[in-house]
Amino acid sequence: MSSRLEVLCAGLIVADHVCTPIAHLPAAGELVMADGMLLTIGGCAANAAVDLAKMDVRVGIVGRVGSDVFGRVVTEILRDGNVDVSGIKTSARADTSQTLIVNVQGQDRRFIHTFGANREFRANDIPLASLEKVKVLYLGGYLAMPGVTQEELAPVFSAARARGVTTVLDIVVPAKGEYRSQLDKLLPHVDVFLPNQMEGEIITGATDPLKQAEVFQSMGAGTTIVTMGSDGAVLVQKDLRLRSGVYAVPFVDASGGGDAFDAGYIYGLLHGLDPEDCLRVASALGASCVRAIGTTPGVFTRAECEVFMQEQVLKIERI
Repeated sequence: MSSRLEVLCAGLIVADHVCTPIAHLPAAGELVMADGMLLTIGGCAANAAVDLAKMDVRVGIVGRVGSDVFGRVVTEILRDGNVDVSGIKTSARADTSQTLIVNVQGQDRRFIHTFGANREFRANDIPLASLEKVKVLYLGGYLAMPGVTQEELAPVFSAARARGVTTVLDIVVPAKGEYRSQLDKLLPHVDVFLPNQMEGEIITGATDPLKQAEVFQSMGAGTTIVTMGSDGAVLVQKDLRLRSGVYAVPFVDASGGGDAFDAGYIYGLLHGLDPEDCLRVASALGASCVRAIGTTPGVFTRAECEVFMQEQVLKIERI
């Protein structure tokens, strides 16, 4: 793995099968036509890595794929996207993780998912030696990788921070359940925590995103940002409380929007931006993602993002 990396993304790598919005879900035996279908990358780590590369960030990825055709496809897409893929391991036993994403006009997405090789990912897959020069370690998809425990991940995050690396954690909550016991030892080692509102409600029981963020702060997270889709985001950091709106863009597919938001926030951290400006970049990348089907095709390049932010205003208020 290159010693020149700025960010190391670890966690979920998925092959996504996604359709353009269809008129309605098919009934049993019915054929419904879509204007287009796409086989592309998915998974928090893969998405964020490609998005960061589009923003001219030197980024590598650590994760697992199968020896099947889908593993070869997603690895090639990542490599073509200027992501260092030398940290990807190939499983001899499991197929590449896959998600079928069904978009229906006027409705939220529907997902059918298989863990695949992500089931074999472990915290010790993250090479501590490669963190000597890295500025940010991002783990995406915690709670959706059965082999990753906080008992093993917390020491990795602690070791990263001891090297001056900023730790960023995003989660995927696969179903309702009890998750605080999988976060209580980990969050004190997390500099930036990025759940969405639905995940926050499942974990904390609170419906208000601000209250959710404050619970995570009380559990030890450095900065918590709860994303709320079209309602923006809430940031809590020590005595700072921010609520951001969203940029208005044509909506096609929300897949990958949260991961693009993460990439934008990380870009802001790398460039020493304050929390408000980090939110602006994050919101711009998140908005750009939803303009096209798939998790990364619509995401801005750095030049496109800079022009967009010069022309558009994002409302951010202190609360």
